[in-house]
Parts: sequence; structure tokens; C-alpha cells
Amino acid sequence: MPYRRLPNTDAARIRALKAALRKGEKLDDINTLAYSFPLKQKIDVFLTKFEIAITNSKAAREKQVENSQKFSELTKKARLYISHFIQVLNFTIARGELKPQARTFYDLDEDDSKVPSLLTEQELLTWGEKVINGEQERINNRGGNPIYSPAIALVRVNYENFKQGYEFQKRLQANSARFSAEVAQFRDEADALIVNIWNDVEKYFSGVKDEEEKRYMCEEYGLVYVFRRGEKERLKRKKDADQITLKLPF
Repeated sequence: MPYRRLPNTDAARIRALKAALRKGEKLDDINTLAYSFPLKQKIDVFLTKFEIAITNSKAAREKQVENSQKFSELTKKARLYISHFIQVLNFTIARGELKPQARTFYDLDEDDSKVPSLLTEQELLTWGEKVINGEQERINNRGGNPIYSPAIALVRVNYENFKQGYEFQKRLQANSARFSAEVAQFRDEADALIVNIWNDVEKYFSGVKDEEEKRYMCEEYGLVYVFRRGEKERLKRKKDADQITLKLPF
């Protein structure tokens, strides 16, 4: 016998629920419905909420993905300006225009000319703030002329753009996660409804002797049956044999 396969995607869950609902709406007599009327009412209420949750989740995910490219560009520019500023600072020290102690204004090691890691977003946030505050503090303490190419004003603009983009992207990610969690909660309820419907439908048609006819009646309510390998062919041969037997003159 074929086995029934419960839906494992949101689209399949929606199809199963709509099929059961549609069949109920087509019947002239609600008493001939193969599952309970209270269950039909539950589907009516639940289906709308489930579809809205899926739509919201999809929209939030698409907005996050769409914004990620823009945020990636902001991140790239901020990394470039912060990195270049520190490199120019080191060049200025190497030329003797500033003393190595100038690095301490930026929370850099006095004797270390390496550019700190700027790979992560958190590192960019940390070092961007240190560079901007450090340049202002150095100038206020008569630590020499401002550094140019890039000027700190350009570093600040690109850093602030990145910071705003970072905060916006985090909000989009939080929204996407929240809507995704909401859909996940609805899935459990959808699966429970589908199991109840399918159990009721199979019980309702349990008295139908012809297995093929029974499957057809159940499938009208959205049930999905899957044949095991070679099973459909075996059933066809059995049906053909039964028809031949019925035609024999004894």
C-alpha cells in the first residue's frame, strides 16, 4: 500500500490546508464533509494568519538581502579610509614629522607600525571611533598638524555612514529573525491541523472497498500518497488479474 506524505515546506502546507478547505466549500451538504466542521472553522481562521506570517517573513528576508549589498559597500569604504588613515599616520612618523608617541592618541602601540585588524564589523566600529577621537585629541594637545589624504573629516563621514548602515542592517536582521520565528511557531499548528484533517478523512472513507477509489476520494481533500518502488506496477497487475477473473465464464 502507498503511504501518505505529510507536507515538509510552507508552500505544501498551504496547499494541503487550502485543498481541504476548498473541498468543504464545494459541498452542498456540510454533513457530508469528511472532517469535522469545527476543524474547518479552525482552518478558516488559521490559514489567513499563516499566510500573512509567511508573507511578512519573506518580505523581511528580501529587504535584508537587498540592503546587504549597500551595507557591504559602506563597510568596504569605511575599512579603506580607516586603514589608509593609520597607514598615513605611520608614514608621517617614519618621515620624522611626528614622534612615535603620537600613536598612543589612537590607542595604538607606540612601537608598532602595523595596521590593526579591521576584518570584522565590530573591529571597524572600535577602531573608527579610536581614530576619530584620537586625531582630535592629538591636535588639541598640540601634537602636530592634522593628517591629510585622507583627512579625518572624510574618515568620519565614511565611518558614520558605515555605523548607520550597521545599525540599520542589524534591525533588518532582527526583523527577519522575528518573522521567521513566528512562521516556525505556526508550522507546528499547521502540521497538527493537517494530521487531524487527514486522519478524519481516511477514517470517513475507510468503508470504501476499492483502494484506488478510496485514494482518489482522500486526495480530493489534499492527502498526498506516495507509492513505494514497484508498488504501482504490482497494483496494476493485480487489478488486471481481478478483471480477467471476473470475465471468466464460471
